[in-house]
Amino acid sequence: MNLPTSKASAAAPTATANEPAAKLGKSAGTPEFSALAQASILIIDDEPGMRNFLMRTLGPRCKHVEEAADTDEASRKLDKSRFDIVILDNIMPGKNGVDWLAEQRAVGFFADAILITAYADLDTAIQALRAGAVDFVLKPFRSNQILNAVARCLDRVRLQRENYVLRYALRASSDRTFLRDNLIGESPAARSVRETIARVAPLPTSILLTGESGTGKEVAARSIHSLSDRAEKPFVPVNCAAIPPEMIEGELFGHIKGAFTGAEGGREGLFLYAHGGTLFLDEIGELPLPMQSKLLRVLEDRRVRPVGAEREVPVDLRFIFATNADLQKAVEKGRFRADLYYRLNVMQIHLPLLKDRGDDVQELAAIFMNKLSMQLGMPPVPIDSAVRAALASYDWPGNVRELRNLIERTLILGAFPDDFAGPRNDGQAATADSLADLERRHILSVLKEAGGNREEAARRLGISRKTIDRKLALWNG
Repeated sequence: MNLPTSKASAAAPTATANEPAAKLGKSAGTPEFSALAQASILIIDDEPGMRNFLMRTLGPRCKHVEEAADTDEASRKLDKSRFDIVILDNIMPGKNGVDWLAEQRAVGFFADAILITAYADLDTAIQALRAGAVDFVLKPFRSNQILNAVARCLDRVRLQRENYVLRYALRASSDRTFLRDNLIGESPAARSVRETIARVAPLPTSILLTGESGTGKEVAARSIHSLSDRAEKPFVPVNCAAIPPEMIEGELFGHIKGAFTGAEGGREGLFLYAHGGTLFLDEIGELPLPMQSKLLRVLEDRRVRPVGAEREVPVDLRFIFATNADLQKAVEKGRFRADLYYRLNVMQIHLPLLKDRGDDVQELAAIFMNKLSMQLGMPPVPIDSAVRAALASYDWPGNVRELRNLIERTLILGAFPDDFAGPRNDGQAATADSLADLERRHILSVLKEAGGNREEAARRLGISRKTIDRKLALWNG
């Protein structure tokens, strides 16, 4: 919290309604105030002169600024719109700013609040902290003081959200299996996907990405985001299957203090963290039925209600969904809501299997080899003709993810696995084997390397544990 001293404040020129706009701080293009350009701010003060001064100071620099003469009017405005920052006078008729702020925090208000007051004492500061104010500016103040306070708040919120989203992304997708630049490959299937993405990316339409695990659905989602007008805003990936059912509502919608056991403070959810950008909901078929109805309402109303809150918060989002399941069959079996399915399935893009992408596997293998050798600090392993033949003939049940994991394992070992390519003990080439034999030997080899641990073998191969179980049951049958 910023507590300007009385001496510093006394030295500053008093903010008045008659101060010329040209003299109010620095220009809107000044780098330290550039963050204000997209900000939405609510000013709450019972003094018309102060409101006018703040409107003239912030209005030309911010995307949206509104004012309220009292807390009742402010509450009504919060019900209708979402604000990044509230600038709040403390001493007002009826209800002081600190008490009002505490009430708003209790019903689901998460934005930063800057308290402005002519009375700076320790008790007021403590009360403001407890109510959730993040800055404290003493009247009289100059325009630059309030601009700096707003800029600090915006930077703090941006860093908090970026850190949370990055930590979440690391937890949800720790395998680092995707080429996050773009969709690689010149096969007709890859070109078709890229062309479709280029057509739909500029539109606000929700997208449903389908395809087997490891085909690159997150890559496609990131490509859509980067080609849209939201490219400079957050891209928030969420793996619905990785969040425990009892936690998913709080993760997505956020919660207020005391909403459930252990909720010692309020927190915005991933919906609000993605505000203005793109929310990517992967494995949407794993979303619990109660959450499906809540998601449907968000899609229809573009408003979210944090857990325990009384107020719904408007959000501006572009939704991208992904699944490796057949949602139509899930609807028929009652595991997925039909109305949600039809709401998601406006525009569907199917990601092809790696085995159906022809020579793309050779290009991807070379790219993975170069990138991973630099990341791991190990010399690249040559991809000779025997390896290329094996790459072309292998079935790739784990798709691009399995290929990436194979290249990483090869770099660590210093050579491609003996049973994947090259001469065998009987002198025959691996390429002479049938596709099924090649797949069987490769999976069994990785399982042996993992000490029989099927979970670890599945992770290394980039396939599911169920796939290994099914293959072993088939081979042992």
